Amino acid sequence: MARRYGGRFSPEAGAEETEGAHRLSTTATEFRIAPGGARVNLLYFPAAVLAVFSLGGGPERLALGLIGASLWALAAWLTREGLRAEAAWHDRKVARRPAMPRKLSASLLVGIGTAVAAGSGNGDLPGALLYGVIGAALHVTAFGVDPLTDKGIEGVDRFQQDRVARAVDEAEKHLTAMRDAIARTGDRQIEARVERFLATARKLFRTVENDPRDLTSARKFLSVYLMGARDASVKFAEVYARGRDAGARADYLALLDDLEQNFAARTEKLLANDHADMSVEIEVLRDRLKQEGLRADYQQE
Repeated sequence: MARRYGGRFSPEAGAEETEGAHRLSTTATEFRIAPGGARVNLLYFPAAVLAVFSLGGGPERLALGLIGASLWALAAWLTREGLRAEAAWHDRKVARRPAMPRKLSASLLVGIGTAVAAGSGNGDLPGALLYGVIGAALHVTAFGVDPLTDKGIEGVDRFQQDRVARAVDEAEKHLTAMRDAIARTGDRQIEARVERFLATARKLFRTVENDPRDLTSARKFLSVYLMGARDASVKFAEVYARGRDAGARADYLALLDDLEQNFAARTEKLLANDHADMSVEIEVLRDRLKQEGLRADYQQE
């Protein structure tokens, strides 16, 4: 069925949607563009072409062609997953390098698939291997390599970093489930409102990553509250898809308001605590310098 477009510039767009769109346009962290995009999609095209052209070349050529096409398709999927993992690694203050180097594995598969495809045509093994090396090199050039190091904060032990990384990983899964559930409603205004909340939640994530000691006071927000928000979003999407219940919609928007206010307040409190800790450390150091006479000597100079 046709659906009325209810975007930012639609005459029916409400003030809340306009405000949400404005905030989405002015806050860089709220843009969640899928990594790779058309570049990755193009990797599936040669796999499909190879599979089609292998149909009329006899059983041996068909088998080799299908193997090469399968390797290329698997490489395309690994490339997309590798780009997503890399984007998540860059987006976080504390992150472990990907356990599996997906992009490098994809480059290897592209090379093997290219060699198999080239060998299926003329049986020239040295030439096929050369084509494979060239294919793998071109893939690395186009998509790069995976992050090869862990990213953390100096002065924080590995155990604390791992705790924060695991907590943020689970919290991100809840946010993804929320977005997926609301996307099924087809209501652009609610989708924009959810994106605003996700951006507010991620500000809390970044605050905790900057100081893992804050994890204890923020754990309920990263687990219990987000889990409840996810479940409420899934249930709302089911109810709203059946009858466009205006009451359910209003209740869900009110829930998002409460969640956003509480997450923002918790973030501000953590930042205030960090500032207070810094002020205490500065005052302690200044008092010690004063007691040892170093501050007076500095003023005289």
